[in-house]
Amino acid sequence: MEWKYTNIIVLILTLVVGISRSPAQLLDRIVAVIGDEPILESELNAQVQFFVFNNKVDPQTPRLREQVLQGMINEKLIVAKAIEDTIVVTDEEVQQQLDETIKQRIQQVGSEARLEEVYGMPLGRIKREYRDEMRKNLLASKLQQQRFGSTQIGRREVEEFYRRFDDSLGIVPEEVELTHIYVMPKFSERAKTAARKKLQSIIDSIRAGIDFGELAKRHSEDPGSAKLGGELGLVRRGQFVKEFETAVFALKENEISDLVETKFGFHIIQLLERRGDAVRARHTLLRIERTPASDSAAIALLDSLRDRTLVGESFAELARHYSEDKETAVIGGSLGTADLEQQVHRDFYPTIINLKQGEISRPAKLGDGFHIVLMKRRTPAHPVTLEQDYHRLEALALNFKRSEEYAAWLEELKSKIYWQMQL
Repeated sequence: MEWKYTNIIVLILTLVVGISRSPAQLLDRIVAVIGDEPILESELNAQVQFFVFNNKVDPQTPRLREQVLQGMINEKLIVAKAIEDTIVVTDEEVQQQLDETIKQRIQQVGSEARLEEVYGMPLGRIKREYRDEMRKNLLASKLQQQRFGSTQIGRREVEEFYRRFDDSLGIVPEEVELTHIYVMPKFSERAKTAARKKLQSIIDSIRAGIDFGELAKRHSEDPGSAKLGGELGLVRRGQFVKEFETAVFALKENEISDLVETKFGFHIIQLLERRGDAVRARHTLLRIERTPASDSAAIALLDSLRDRTLVGESFAELARHYSEDKETAVIGGSLGTADLEQQVHRDFYPTIINLKQGEISRPAKLGDGFHIVLMKRRTPAHPVTLEQDYHRLEALALNFKRSEEYAAWLEELKSKIYWQMQL
């Protein structure tokens, strides 16, 4: 009886998909059903394209479509369970996740036009069509976090994992633990004055009635937002640099700021919309040229700090006091531990490749500023051992335990929620 009922639903959904399209269009096809939720072939095709693009695999790989479809089915099974368990996500969470996902996918494919080509629809429609999917993704994510986020593992389990997989764990690559002090060259007052004058004329033009977006397209030196009329999307508190965030959250909707100085230059900001702890804003940025004298002063400061560490002062304390990398300064300039070949940023690599453990580099260019780097620890490549790599093994064993629990849970869901693949 349940099988007949479900197949009637499939038939009805297929007819609805068919008659909702014009005769000139090819009929979309249902490739899977989970409960009463269909997955359409067009949805599967889009997911396959992104899987191929992101993982650099051959689109003709055997069973690729089936594997991608099974992943989509698994997600819908979890969504069905999340709905049953009355998991809740807010409209603000959905909008933020949607904006971040669209932005990420534009970066992945290279442009908005390419994204529209992949999805076969304009960007505005993509956002409308996938809003509900984004809500479901968040439901699934929250449920998984509730179910597996508190999973723990003990030393005995780590040791058992090591004994079981010892022969297949391979080699730990060379690792480095780095600490740095970062300094930005200071703007010259002459350059600041010129930028202030230009931005003030833009503010005067806006107040005279010229559209903010058009002026941003024409004058802003932020390459990421200028072509969008300065729009930055919906951004939560904590994601802007401090000076920009203070200014934008102090504005009322549609209000325009005075000049705001950040490490990037001078901005004028307009708040377009506030949603709880998130804002949608646009800005015009004018960068300020730094002179060779500014660079020389920054290098001289770093040389003096390096000399002070060589006679015994604490590198971490100097980083806390002088480093302008705010995220790392509070933790003594620590950049953590990274795989030398795979994880160290390419801009760091020439600076540290020849450093011995305990050595400090000479000042080196990094982005718009300069830094010195302390090689706090350098560990050669080696086979995995329980003694030397316990924390690495602990993380691997925990992930393995979660994956086993997740697989068992999915099988349980499959036994309780109807699903059918129709490739």
